Amino acid sequence: MELKKIALNDVHEALGAKMVPFAGYNMPVRYSSDLDEHHTVRKAVGIFDVSHMGEFLVSGPQALDLIQRVTSNDASKLTPGKIQYSCLPNQNGGIVDDLLVYCLAQDEYMLVVNASNIEKDWNWISQFNTNGAELKDISDDLSLFAVQGPKAAAALQSLTQVDLANMAYYTFDKGEFAGVPNVIISATGYTGAGGFEIYVPNENAKEVFEKIMVAGAEHGIKPIGLGARDTLRLEMGYCLYGNDITDETSPLEAGLGWVTKFTKDFTNAQNLKAQKEQGVTRKLVGFEMMEQGIPRSHYEIVNAAGETIGEVTSGTMSPSLGKGVGLGYVQTDYTVPGTEILIKVRNKQLKAQIVKLPFYKPAV
Repeated sequence: MELKKIALNDVHEALGAKMVPFAGYNMPVRYSSDLDEHHTVRKAVGIFDVSHMGEFLVSGPQALDLIQRVTSNDASKLTPGKIQYSCLPNQNGGIVDDLLVYCLAQDEYMLVVNASNIEKDWNWISQFNTNGAELKDISDDLSLFAVQGPKAAAALQSLTQVDLANMAYYTFDKGEFAGVPNVIISATGYTGAGGFEIYVPNENAKEVFEKIMVAGAEHGIKPIGLGARDTLRLEMGYCLYGNDITDETSPLEAGLGWVTKFTKDFTNAQNLKAQKEQGVTRKLVGFEMMEQGIPRSHYEIVNAAGETIGEVTSGTMSPSLGKGVGLGYVQTDYTVPGTEILIKVRNKQLKAQIVKLPFYKPAV
């Protein structure tokens, strides 16, 4: 399959980005080093081009009904300008995808889905659209820039009249940005460093990207690749679809009970409710290495007796903490913070302990 290219593919190549295949797209993984880019976002401000993400518009009188049927969270609580994190449960107890639901107006929503799942999610949602909601896939029309870090608001404020510093988390505004009208600016991100995500039409992407780089120059803005995006999200304990949540993982096992609302009916709600009442047998946990070693996806997790009790789903060397950290599913007996476990790294069993997420706690 030929790789798809985001609108600014050539711009990233000209900036010296190392490009790699990711979710069917040719994407920038790094420009300088993962470490430098990670610290730039934690301490100042960076810009990610995440235009590979998918966007669907759901509109009409049946829009909310459809969203309520396919998502686990209660979208009836949304009002225009608000955003909700949610997931699409499947009929077997697992997760089709996790997503953001934007309430654009009454009877008008935007769903933001993972790049690797665009076609899968579209087909999944479409099969439940039996009452005639209007569905439109606008994924190929939009570019998405995530400007993240403590200096993000200061770096962007000169480009818009929207009051960025006072925008509440998980809300958005629509306004002129970098000379382009009707741009969605949302106080969301995948880094835990604060910041904004900006949705612009592809035809305006280059000028907007360049204006962000100019406006952010005095604040130390740098382009950031997918490598640092992964270490940043992992330090916060944020799930990555395909690793920490999949078609086989229940939202309750994954710690997503907070977005699984049994006050309404949705796909597989009855079985998930029964699972909640009975209790799960495994849970997604965070752990820190107590010995030198980097945990990686699919490494075995064992107890002191050498019995397998789980598996690592994501792991890295945390640039902020200087130690190995990871996420993994373990039997519920081993989920209490402070519990010692062992990670099988090649031929060794290295000590680790369960910790409360997030690993990295930003200074307030």
